[in-house]
Amino acid sequence: MKSETGKSGADIPEGLRGQALLMNPAYNKGTAFSPEERERYGLRGLLPAAVSSQEMQIERALENIRRKAWDIERYIFLMALLGRNERLFYRLLIENIEELMPIVYTPTVGQACQEFAHIYRQARGFYITPDDRGQIETILGNWPEKDVRLIVVTDGQRILGLGDLGASGMGIPIGKLALYSACAGIPPQHCMPVLIDVGTNNQTLINDPLYLGIRQPRLTGEDYFSLLDEFMSAVQRVFPRVLIQFEDFLTPNAYRLLQGYRDRARCFNDDIQGTAAMALAGVLASCRLTGQRFSELRIMFLGAGSAATGIAELITAALQQAGLSASQARERIWLLDREGLITRARDQVDPHQRPFVRNEAPMDFMTTIEQARPQVLIGATGAPGTFTREAIELMAKINPQPVIFALSNPTSQAECTAEQAYRWSEGRAIFASGSPFPVVDYKGRSLHPGQGNNAYVFPGLGLGVIVSGARRVTQEMFLAAAHALADCVDEKTLRSGSVYPPLSQIRDISVRIAVAVADCAWKQQLTTRPRPDELEKMVREYMYQPYY
Repeated sequence: MKSETGKSGADIPEGLRGQALLMNPAYNKGTAFSPEERERYGLRGLLPAAVSSQEMQIERALENIRRKAWDIERYIFLMALLGRNERLFYRLLIENIEELMPIVYTPTVGQACQEFAHIYRQARGFYITPDDRGQIETILGNWPEKDVRLIVVTDGQRILGLGDLGASGMGIPIGKLALYSACAGIPPQHCMPVLIDVGTNNQTLINDPLYLGIRQPRLTGEDYFSLLDEFMSAVQRVFPRVLIQFEDFLTPNAYRLLQGYRDRARCFNDDIQGTAAMALAGVLASCRLTGQRFSELRIMFLGAGSAATGIAELITAALQQAGLSASQARERIWLLDREGLITRARDQVDPHQRPFVRNEAPMDFMTTIEQARPQVLIGATGAPGTFTREAIELMAKINPQPVIFALSNPTSQAECTAEQAYRWSEGRAIFASGSPFPVVDYKGRSLHPGQGNNAYVFPGLGLGVIVSGARRVTQEMFLAAAHALADCVDEKTLRSGSVYPPLSQIRDISVRIAVAVADCAWKQQLTTRPRPDELEKMVREYMYQPYY
């Protein structure tokens, strides 16, 4: 039996006994406590007589999960398990990641956020409101763990493709941090989910008597940013080793926060940068299938928000690494929104879109495909069905193997389904999506869609930053993460049609990404820690192992 790092039975704090021990999720083992432990910790009579192994507990949990009719019921069960037996939850998730990740995170977490106030069971996470202004540093002291290394923070304004969910957006930081611990072994005690509750403009929530957030329109302008600034300053004083991940902020706010803090805090935005590394890795891997040179690709985006422009920026940097100038690299990118191609003829262009403004005449979606003749089409619209049959057929007419990435989450918001992409391209498309789609049988072939899930990137990136002690998170780190992820895709996986490796390998993938990111931190002189001779060993020794 593997031993647990950190919180094994021998590490149970002095005085933690009896019912209090069974109520403590970090130390509770439930029916797995041995007869000797039951005697030692005052548990006799509090548990059934039979002693279960952790393997037996996993079997019981899976039986409970699989008998439930709806994914939201499975989500509620798993969150309850996390609240009573942390190690069992994480081992269950690690060993069944392909089955359970869609429950713990996308697509089910979207429904969980929409219904958050109605399925709320147990306090989890940390909430900050405008009423806490001037006292944020003080109230951060209420958090029970004092060595926080990782925070995922959102204000709930742009949850997945679902929009403003206010305080109900807390499901996202909780879910992301569960993946950090499962996929990359960040110890749960080092993780802290945070929701900045500044109100909501979602009238349905405000009218819901069970809604758990403050009932007022969203705080905006400098009042909003001054609250975020106090949070960023306070959290770095209280938790000086913390890495902060911004999550699901509205695009203008996301860019302002990232640009304002990236050089003075250990932080990144997963929607902008994590998505970019994930997508870049998929594009790099697709070149091995199509035979195209990466430096010669033409890449078209439908959607011009933070995710699309984040991907475009990182692809531009990767093209420069491949030998192109900055202007040559940007010429390879075509950016469209609901009004069509973004050109200089527009009266209004958002700052994050300006590097990709083109000199062409305005064009609609189909005309741009005809003119640009892209090999890669990436969707980041949040609008289902925007990759029409006509568009996919045109991409397939232009390319022997068109690369189609429908990245919007959850599944209901994807630009097209895997089956549509394959059938409309006569089985020739290389397809990836943000949320999972099943295998598609097409004319006797089994086509395996890739899942372009950010969970391939952010856990390993965070692990590398934490282990190295890097002071900042840089673009070079995301490039290193993307190349490491692309290198994890083996030939068998590529032949199945997927440009991403199996999720079952996620812990090893995270290690490879962490090593690449940590190595980058030392090369960029962003850490004062001595570089170990065996960097991978150092990474693996830090990782949480949820066994007992």
